[in-house]
Amino acid sequence: MNSPMRERLIEAATELFYAQGLRAVSVDKVIDLASTTKVTFYRHFKSKDDLVVAYLERRAALERDGIGEAIKQGGGDVDVTLRAISGAIGIIACAPGFRGCPFINAAAEYPDADSPIRKAVDAHRRWNKTTFEQLIAPLGITDAAEVADDLMLIRDGAMVAGYLDQPANVAASFLRSSRAVIGTGDSTRR
Repeated sequence: MNSPMRERLIEAATELFYAQGLRAVSVDKVIDLASTTKVTFYRHFKSKDDLVVAYLERRAALERDGIGEAIKQGGGDVDVTLRAISGAIGIIACAPGFRGCPFINAAAEYPDADSPIRKAVDAHRRWNKTTFEQLIAPLGITDAAEVADDLMLIRDGAMVAGYLDQPANVAASFLRSSRAVIGTGDSTRR
C-alpha cells in the first residue's frame, strides 16, 4: 500500500509531468508542489526515473480501468465496446488541457528502449494490444495480432487528433476506422 506522502508526490508529478513534460520538470518542482523535502522524496523514490515510472503506472491503471469499464458495458458485443471506447477517446482527447497520450509523450522524451520509462511505456502498449486481441477474439479474425496492431495505431492517431478536432469527430473517426479494420460487415478478414 502506498503511503499518503508517496501518493502526494505522484499526484504532484502527474500534474507537472503531463502539463510541462517529463524532462522539463525537476525533482525540486515536484517536491515544492508536494510541500515536502528532498529527504522525504528520496525515501519514496530512488530517482526521478522511478517517479516517472510511478506516474506512468498510475496513468496506465486509469486507462485500464476505463477500457475495462467499456468492455463491461459492451457485455461481449465488440461493436458496443468499441463505441464506448471511441466515445471516451473523443472526450479525453479533446478535453481542455489535453497534451496528448502520456505514453507517446514519454516515448518521445525517452528514446532509449532499455530505460525504465520506455519499459513502462512498452508494458502498457503490450497490455493495450493484448486487450484489443481479446476484444476481437469472438469475431474469429485469423490475423488478430495484426488487427490489434492496427487498432493501436488508430488509438494513437485519435490521441493526436485530439489536439486538432472536436470530440464527436475524433470519436466517430475512431469508431469508423476500428470497424473497417475488424471487418464489421465485411467477411474478408475472417
